Amino acid sequence: MLNKTKSFFKGHERTVKAKKNIIASLLIKGVSIVVGFLMIRITLNYLDQTKYGIWLTLTSFMTWFAFFEIGLGKGLQNKLAEALAIKDYKLSKIYVSTTYALLTIVISAVAVLFFIGNFFIDWTVILNTDKELANELTSLALVVFGFFFLRFVIKLVEIVLRADQLPAIANTFGPIGNLIALLLIYILTLTTEGSLLYIGWVFSAIPVFVLIIASLYFYKTKYSFLAPSLKSVKFDYAKDLLGLGFKFFIIQISSLVIYQSANIIIAQAFGPGEVVVYNVGYKYFSILMMGFSIIIMPFWSAFTEAWTKKDIDWIKNTISKLLFIWLGIILVGIVMLIFADEFYNFWLGNKIEIPFNLSLTLLIYFIALTFGGVFRTFINGIGYVKLQMYSSILEIIIFILASYFMIKHLEWGIESILIAMICSNFYGIIIAPIHYKKVINNKAKGIWVL
Repeated sequence: MLNKTKSFFKGHERTVKAKKNIIASLLIKGVSIVVGFLMIRITLNYLDQTKYGIWLTLTSFMTWFAFFEIGLGKGLQNKLAEALAIKDYKLSKIYVSTTYALLTIVISAVAVLFFIGNFFIDWTVILNTDKELANELTSLALVVFGFFFLRFVIKLVEIVLRADQLPAIANTFGPIGNLIALLLIYILTLTTEGSLLYIGWVFSAIPVFVLIIASLYFYKTKYSFLAPSLKSVKFDYAKDLLGLGFKFFIIQISSLVIYQSANIIIAQAFGPGEVVVYNVGYKYFSILMMGFSIIIMPFWSAFTEAWTKKDIDWIKNTISKLLFIWLGIILVGIVMLIFADEFYNFWLGNKIEIPFNLSLTLLIYFIALTFGGVFRTFINGIGYVKLQMYSSILEIIIFILASYFMIKHLEWGIESILIAMICSNFYGIIIAPIHYKKVINNKAKGIWVL
């Protein structure tokens, strides 16, 4: 056993580093999944199903404001990984400092506009709920979005860790915050009645607190040479960050519209209660994506480094291994589908019923998503994302038209949202594998290498 363990951690330095991150991330994510399931159960006990649906729908609106990150995070990850690969630490510090400065300017402007506009927004209309909740929802929005804007900037420490191929450490911040939040919500169930505002404070303030502590620690120790400073802010380098970042920005818009608007569409078409049904099923099968993301996440920056150093053989071998692992994801998903009802009953009792059709559609959706994820990770890592950017615009159109047609004309249930998502994911399913083969075989030209 000891010899096999030692053998597992032998090989290319880049691969060994990825394996260590994967194992650590699996342990961290395991804790995160357990905490996440407990969080839903305790929160449902604290709030009723309708209020919990309101909370899920409101928080889904926050993802729309991620538009204003304009891809700077992904741009920084690639550019910083390249700079670290060639050991240009001065350039690395410039990239980090400039990104902090740019994002602070953009988010500050957005935050001011939102706080002014919030007093004129009727959240009861948007969330399709009772008028008597108007004042509470206005206050809740101020708390939730206020901390969300702050988290926008301070979460850049996670990008620095990922660029240095240490995603496992970056992944610890979320579970730590969730553990603290779980304890506080449990205390709320014992001391107060169901309050959306209290939930908002707990879920919003705790992640920010954890990220502030993490930033202070890492920029004082391991990454003191990267610590952001005004002297290192060079807006001349903004073009490097924004050029690549803008492409990721457009891709992120597509992802947000397609994947995050689901709660809003379901709330409007079927009511807030169905948002909970959708999210419970989604939470269960998203374990597949969580597990696979843990495996492929370390390879984003690893592909950046390998491509910079022209290590093509390592890239080919890694892609083949990732596809083999993807086959294992399918088998795990089938087992999850077979035991889905038993798990729902164990998890939530008889409070919520999840239809089999929804579970089956969710399985197909995540199988398709993880397949495309193998090739997207490589393409994103090397920055050849212009074709993906154009495809993402078309994906939005397909998603909207497919959702509207299936809900209005075929009168399908919430499964129609997932079917529309699958249809719109044509880049990941069809184009991304072709894109990879062209690039890796040095046959890509024009838009394939932009």
